[in-house]
Amino acid sequence: MPSIRKDIRFWLNDELIILDHCSPTETLLDYLRLERRLTGTKEGCAEGDCGACTTLVGRLFQGTLIYESVNACIRFLPSLDGCHVVTIEGLRGTDGGLHPVQQAMVDHHGSQCGFCTPGIVMSLYGLWMTDPEPTRDRIEEVLQGNLCRCTGYAPIIRAAVAISDYGSPASDWLEQERKRNFKRLIDLKDGARVVLESDGRRAILPANLDDFSHVRLDEPDAIIVAGATDVGLWVTKQMRDLQTLIFIGHLEDMKTVICSQTHITIGAGVTYSEAQQAISGYFPHLDAFWRRIAGQQIRNMGTIGGNIANGSPIGDMPPVLIALGADLVLRKSWEQRTIRLEDFFLDYGKQDRWEGDFVEAIRIPIPGPGSLHGVYKISKRRDEDISSVCVAFHLVVSGGKIAKARIAFGGMAATPKRASEAEAALKGQAFSLAALQAAADLLPLDFQPISDMRASADYRMRVAKNLFEQFWHDKRGVLSLEAAE
Repeated sequence: MPSIRKDIRFWLNDELIILDHCSPTETLLDYLRLERRLTGTKEGCAEGDCGACTTLVGRLFQGTLIYESVNACIRFLPSLDGCHVVTIEGLRGTDGGLHPVQQAMVDHHGSQCGFCTPGIVMSLYGLWMTDPEPTRDRIEEVLQGNLCRCTGYAPIIRAAVAISDYGSPASDWLEQERKRNFKRLIDLKDGARVVLESDGRRAILPANLDDFSHVRLDEPDAIIVAGATDVGLWVTKQMRDLQTLIFIGHLEDMKTVICSQTHITIGAGVTYSEAQQAISGYFPHLDAFWRRIAGQQIRNMGTIGGNIANGSPIGDMPPVLIALGADLVLRKSWEQRTIRLEDFFLDYGKQDRWEGDFVEAIRIPIPGPGSLHGVYKISKRRDEDISSVCVAFHLVVSGGKIAKARIAFGGMAATPKRASEAEAALKGQAFSLAALQAAADLLPLDFQPISDMRASADYRMRVAKNLFEQFWHDKRGVLSLEAAE
């Protein structure tokens, strides 16, 4: 058993913070504003949507120090153990004046009321540090998670384009002090299990994956927190009183992506941002879809395994992975069991869980020749919104005929679910518009969607059928091109 440490330690701008008493659900936002009086970080939505609370968090990843934008409003303090938090107050120019990002915002009139400005500055700061000459598309992608009701974004984008006119990342203080900050975080790594208690509530940070398996057995009722993009809202919106939380976002053994000739295995702790970089080469059809999953801050925090384990019928990833034929690796102590991902979802809010087990990894088969993929997300807003309907297609076409079909929907049932009748109707048919339309007409046999705030049942069924036709129009050219070659 590893040693036990009873405090959390992280760097805040240029100060070492050691806390031996804090609630496991105290947010970084509340800590900054209420306890440290660092009020540049704002509270807007308290659910990770508006970006007014954006800060940068530096962490060690694969032997390097990376800084990512995160939502402080749903980032719990214990998850910052071993990290470097940078707030708007930490920015400074080389001459002691405004930072290049700030000066660009001033000169290009990127701020009006100013409430959202600190969060926007921090998002652009994180971008500038990794891409000093970003494209407009990249700027817009990074700003997905920052809402502004005043400027219309055009001045902000102009400022983002011009930042490097005011300085170079190489002269920025974070870059100048990268080696020192890297060593600071290395020095914080002591291999201990962290147990933090406060008023009867506990935060537990296992020392490693094996230690987590033991902690999970001892604490089967504890809440597992990876990115807190869902659990954070349980606290800030539902006001739930959570007693024991096990934090796993720091476990490097759960952040692996292993590629073989037949499968890609993604650790349950891999974030959306990390997964996008790792698997885009295998599944290019997911590139555009990935950018519609929340905002950059949420993609930097949320994990693939957490999205699955949460079991939401409108989660973005389960339909995609089910269509690809993914398996789920579950672990209890030293024992593993592997199940089909679609079999994990039993009913609304109910998954195939054994007491003391947890999601360890996701295994995705690498597609073979003749594979046609498509994924479509329908939501009220294009960016940073929850799906009304999400569908993923995986068809294997050989000799012009459909040899295999896997089609999975989110938002159409109490769980993510395959369109079994439609799949069966497609097998053996020529890949044609008529075949897809006939299969779409069978969707009422597979689904009885509900009406709610996001869409009516009639709308869901209509759009689900229409997406079969959309898939045909998107993919018929692919087969024509392959035939020509």
